[in-house]
Amino acid sequence: MQTSQRFSVAKLDEIDPVSCPCGMARRAFSELGGVASLHLVEISKDASTHYHKEMHEIYLVLEGEGYIELDGERIPAKPMTSVLIKPGCRHRAVGNMKIINIPIPAFDPKDEWFD
Repeated sequence: MQTSQRFSVAKLDEIDPVSCPCGMARRAFSELGGVASLHLVEISKDASTHYHKEMHEIYLVLEGEGYIELDGERIPAKPMTSVLIKPGCRHRAVGNMKIINIPIPAFDPKDEWFD
């Protein structure tokens, strides 16, 4: 990642993926502790239901189809479907999809909760 005082550049295809409740994520800008971060996520069929106490998330489906489960309600998802997930909403994505996830504020692994 290239960083200066006034900007940062990340090449998502060059970031090593890490395991997350939804599948595998390539995370950019989390380490900067800023107002947001950006993740490219490959959704696995067995995504775990989870929630966040502080963080909002915006999901944007890029590829594939399935659904996004929000507090038990299944929302059909296909390319260009976008969802704002507020703190406390139990959620998961189901299906073979690739999404962009924008956590606000920047992703913090200590704010991932499971029932």
